[in-house]
Amino acid sequence: MTDLAELFPGFDTHWVDTGAGRVFARSSGSGPALALLHGFPQTMAMWHRIAPQLARKFTVVLIDLRGYGWSSAPESDNGAGYAKRVMGEDVVAVMEALGHIRFHVVGHDRGARVGYRLALDHPGRVTRLGLLDVLPTAEVWKNIRAGLSPAAHWAGLSRPAPTPEKEIAANPNAYFEGLMAKWTNAQSLAPFDPRALAHYRAGWGDPSRVHAMCEDYRAGATIDLAADEADLAAGKKIVCPTLTITGDFYLTRGAGEAPVDVWKRTFAPGATGVMVPNGHFVAEESPAETLDALLAFL
Repeated sequence: MTDLAELFPGFDTHWVDTGAGRVFARSSGSGPALALLHGFPQTMAMWHRIAPQLARKFTVVLIDLRGYGWSSAPESDNGAGYAKRVMGEDVVAVMEALGHIRFHVVGHDRGARVGYRLALDHPGRVTRLGLLDVLPTAEVWKNIRAGLSPAAHWAGLSRPAPTPEKEIAANPNAYFEGLMAKWTNAQSLAPFDPRALAHYRAGWGDPSRVHAMCEDYRAGATIDLAADEADLAAGKKIVCPTLTITGDFYLTRGAGEAPVDVWKRTFAPGATGVMVPNGHFVAEESPAETLDALLAFL
């Protein structure tokens, strides 16, 4: 992966040791601390169109989640090593190592799931929470079971090992690029910078990381779902200001309830919402609109 393009010139690099391995991070800027957490099947490279601008007002910390990008991919069975609760602890470890006890969090997709779990588990740490194109895990599974959302990759990737891993190994590029294209408004890879795509391909070209991604989804079908259901039953809420940014194509397709209203009904009664005119990958498909919404909120 050493020949990949530099997408964050001027950003410092960091390796933070945790009990599950090393987490790779980059940082730049000054001001309030802001952790940016990427989604599936990507890396921190997904922030390359907006992170430099955010670093003009914030101390931006980009983190490769465990199992993704340059971070370690710890061994795991049945999702145990990739529960969003333990991934959130990685974020705490990185931010503390860089001197930040309290910080904003903005996450996309799987990174948003880590972010909202972190806000529920550690309310004193997360000062503001941005959730990009995501619904609570418990809501997603409820919609899947009700036939309101396609199970697709959620059910496929969460099957017991090594079935999905072997299927993906036949042609990782075809599998992951097919998903990414399908989730864009353009129905193609055109919205992505080829340099960022090279970073993503390098990640999913490693069988240990494909296994990590499957473990991420296995956790989502079991451990994360149970954590959500327990907190919903207990009436637990996210106490910090929360913003949802959603595309008008992928997440809301076929849904009868606006994403922000789902968050208000479940974990974030005070949430506000912004919709941008594109698909699932809002920071890459609609970088200007996403940046404006984040700056106004943060």
